[in-house]
Amino acid sequence: MVESINYKEVKETPSIVYVIQEIAGTREGRPKINIMGAAQYGVFKFLLPEMSQMIFSPGPLIFKLRKGLQKYRAKDFLLLTGDPAIIGVACSIVSDITNGKYSLLKWDKQERKYYPIEINLHEKGQIDE
Repeated sequence: MVESINYKEVKETPSIVYVIQEIAGTREGRPKINIMGAAQYGVFKFLLPEMSQMIFSPGPLIFKLRKGLQKYRAKDFLLLTGDPAIIGVACSIVSDITNGKYSLLKWDKQERKYYPIEINLHEKGQIDE
């Protein structure tokens, strides 16, 4: 049985901001940074708890990230928070799902707001040396 796609539902579904890791201090009720400005880009979905770390056995953590990111769409965003190794893996997973095209939110300290950045790993162009 083939399922049909309800394009109206797809179009109306809000974007998701995938927050890779909960903000440090969240459990205590005092997060170190305020990410509420990113909420204008979509609904937050937190992938990992704040204390997650990639140490000697990354397999279970990668599995959890892959499961959390499996429905990533072109209109969604990554909010790069937490352990840099975990951020790298999350970007790799999304790149694998989307063939190298995805969006992330970048904090601008001077303007004090988030800006969307579109990543295309297969973009053709000149590489300056």
